[in-house]
Amino acid sequence: MRKRIWNCIYQELGLWSLAAPPGILVLVLVILIRMLGGMQSLEWMFLDTMLRLRPAEKLDERVVIVGIDEKDIEWVKQYPVPDGKIAELLTKLETYKPLAIGLDIFKNVPVEPGGEELAKVWRQHTNIIGIEKILPPGQISPPRTLPPEQIGFVDLFTDADSKNRRYLLYTTNPKNDKEDKYSLVLQLVSRYLKTKKIELKTGKNDQNTIMIQGTEFTRVTDNFGGYVSLNHEDGGLSILMNFRNNYQPFHVVSLRDILNEKNQNIYTKLLRDRIVLIGNRNLSGGDIFYTSALPTLELKGQIYGVDYHAHVISQILSTVIDGRPMLHSWADMGEYTWIVIWGFLPIIVGRLTQSVWKNLFSVVVAGVCLFSYGYVMLWLWGIWIPVAPSLIILAVNGVGLSAFAFYQHDKFLRSQINERQSTIQHTFTVIHNGPLQTLAYGLKHMRAKDLPEEELLRQFEKLDREIREIGEFLKLETLTTEESLRLGSGLILELNRPLHDLLYEVYSSTLDRHDFEYFKTLKVKIRNFDPIDDKYLSMEHKREICLFLEEALCNVGKHAQGVKRVQATGVCSASEYNLCVKDNGCGIKSKLENRGTKHSKLLARQLGGEFRRESLSPRGTICELSWKSPKDF
Repeated sequence: MRKRIWNCIYQELGLWSLAAPPGILVLVLVILIRMLGGMQSLEWMFLDTMLRLRPAEKLDERVVIVGIDEKDIEWVKQYPVPDGKIAELLTKLETYKPLAIGLDIFKNVPVEPGGEELAKVWRQHTNIIGIEKILPPGQISPPRTLPPEQIGFVDLFTDADSKNRRYLLYTTNPKNDKEDKYSLVLQLVSRYLKTKKIELKTGKNDQNTIMIQGTEFTRVTDNFGGYVSLNHEDGGLSILMNFRNNYQPFHVVSLRDILNEKNQNIYTKLLRDRIVLIGNRNLSGGDIFYTSALPTLELKGQIYGVDYHAHVISQILSTVIDGRPMLHSWADMGEYTWIVIWGFLPIIVGRLTQSVWKNLFSVVVAGVCLFSYGYVMLWLWGIWIPVAPSLIILAVNGVGLSAFAFYQHDKFLRSQINERQSTIQHTFTVIHNGPLQTLAYGLKHMRAKDLPEEELLRQFEKLDREIREIGEFLKLETLTTEESLRLGSGLILELNRPLHDLLYEVYSSTLDRHDFEYFKTLKVKIRNFDPIDDKYLSMEHKREICLFLEEALCNVGKHAQGVKRVQATGVCSASEYNLCVKDNGCGIKSKLENRGTKHSKLLARQLGGEFRRESLSPRGTICELSWKSPKDF
């Protein structure tokens, strides 16, 4: 028992040593490609897809956008909108008492008329935040009349696929390393939270980030999620965008509606204690960014800059106040452990299924589960896990290399088992048609005591030779690849010869045997085997057909008492080949199926044909095997 267990273990280890290396190689290659950044675009695509598929979220009442659209420009009859109109808009908005106002329009150069009026409004209201651009290329200065505490930068990062997924909250001043610069969003959010008596603090676990009410903002580092070797020359804090998934995430009003004083009662409720963002929502402004993370946008795949800032404000407030998860990722060790697990999973599945279709089904189910798990992790807990590399490994290893290797090896083992079974079956048939017939003949006459002792001795000497010849034949078969067949008479046939020639040899050799007493009473022997195109028959099929003819003729010699006539024919018609043995002996006396009959039925099924063995009237037996002709295979 112990030896059998160890043999199983050694066999299993040998199987894994042959089939597992291709899968491990694929796993290593995928990890190397990911480390070199070759999968960033694919991982970004999966991230955008899963964000886009999230359930719709409710509108965020805390952020209101005043969008300057094409109709506003037609109404003002000037573009850019002059400073006087902007000053009038800000003054009107202040009457509704918002907590903070962000003007997402560059005002480094006055747009007359109204430059002085706008500067006066800024001096009167400290909750108004202007903008600047601080990172190269193309820095843009802030309004000269605004103090630094009322300025926020609006620089956005663009990924290699031209999509915007990150937001820079603060960074060091490129002109003065000792001074920090804050984004428009952070300036507005800090004023909003200050009114709620909520302070911004330095992170505990990460000193380079901020913490609000115990929530530490997750900083996008060099190898964050699907990102590889990010260049953080700005040295600041950037977060991953978690867009608000809604057809209308925020209230949007137009400049002309505010200035025309329409629906004042509605605006009083809509704007009071809110964060208000003013910006261009027209194609003329060119303030457009790109994302695939939102299902419906006014411009497909594009988002206005003012809307982008609104999403970031909503993301921070929702995280701090509502408990909405901020997007983060596992550490490198956790990510690559996850990838390795999914690298070995298809190898294990391939070993267990050992079937191409079962393996394919298992891989599809596993792929759906992997994507679903990544989606749920992102939706419920905000964790961005590496789905793309795991899916690639699952597909390649599951559908391809490892499963195919296991399948091929298992197929090879099964072929060896079938070959052994075939050898055993053939050996038994040879023994049955040769030595056993000689032994049965000798025993029968020993019991009847109707043969002299010398004749019986010759029979048993013949039995000894036949057994020894079979042993030598089996040794020869194991040492050579020659396709051959040994008949019970001792004749060895080369199976690469035409089938009808082989049938003639089987017929002649079998009827010449002297160990079947009823062959001695034969008066008429008829044989005719039509030629057949046997290139569609395997060597094993030819072997079995020859053995079938031998078995049928041996049965005549053993059981057809009183036989005078035997006829063996092979007739090739348009649709099938019919191999038949008829005699006029006593007929079948028993209806029980012997081993030969069962084997003949099995052969008929393999050939897609039929087998029958029955008595004839008034006397005789027919044994017939038919199968489709080669052109019908």
